[in-house]
Amino acid sequence: MITLVALIFCLSTTWTHADHVQSRPKERIIGGDTANAGQFPYIVSIYKSTNTGTYFCAGTLINNQWILTAGQCVVDGVLFNIRLGSNHLNDPNALRLATDQYFLHPDYNPDTLENDVGLIKFREAIQFTDYVKAINFLSSANLTASASVETAGWGQTSDEDAGLVDELNVVSLVTLSNEECRLTFGNQITDNMVCAGGNYNEGTCTGDIGGPLIQTLLGLQLHVGVASFISGRGCESTDPSGFTRTAPYVPWIRSILESNY
Repeated sequence: MITLVALIFCLSTTWTHADHVQSRPKERIIGGDTANAGQFPYIVSIYKSTNTGTYFCAGTLINNQWILTAGQCVVDGVLFNIRLGSNHLNDPNALRLATDQYFLHPDYNPDTLENDVGLIKFREAIQFTDYVKAINFLSSANLTASASVETAGWGQTSDEDAGLVDELNVVSLVTLSNEECRLTFGNQITDNMVCAGGNYNEGTCTGDIGGPLIQTLLGLQLHVGVASFISGRGCESTDPSGFTRTAPYVPWIRSILESNY
């Protein structure tokens, strides 16, 4: 059984600007490509400050006031600095917002990464633009095996090349059955998780946590998972990437939004 490894990226100094981010625009999320401007107007970068340090995550804008991300990305958060509207972490024209309001799934387990889901709320609703939009839908249907999906992020591009990249990258993947995923990770994989992989070693890496797993149906983009873990053998192994399924948590998400409007 291979250990699940969280994808959170720790910044060594307190967040001020994106100076900590290493700019490598020609490099890619493991096995992927550079995203086009406006291709994912709902993906946001998150700098979480805690009492022990600052951490980087990604997230998904689900309406004009809420972000869906991983539980790891919100737990113990004191302040969240969020950037929207640009594929580049260092873009001075990106929309920058700060908030301290978050909601962690009550059954989140940091040891097993079960229920790895969290929400962040802006202090005020934002205005949508061509480059800032909510994702079309949160999927409430069961995600099947062998589905074509995508994920995107600013995480590491290799095991040796530590650090974030400046430009958003995207990779196409295919979902696995949970039975197939358990061949790699064992019974750590619950029914509320899903694995996805590419042709060889394509997938997520450190710094991609919280980003969306996306399925496109009839031209609409559905949020079907939250990036959660990789194999203990590293990003460049042929082991699949791990996500929290979206559908089982839609009732909880709706209840939080409705009671905190």
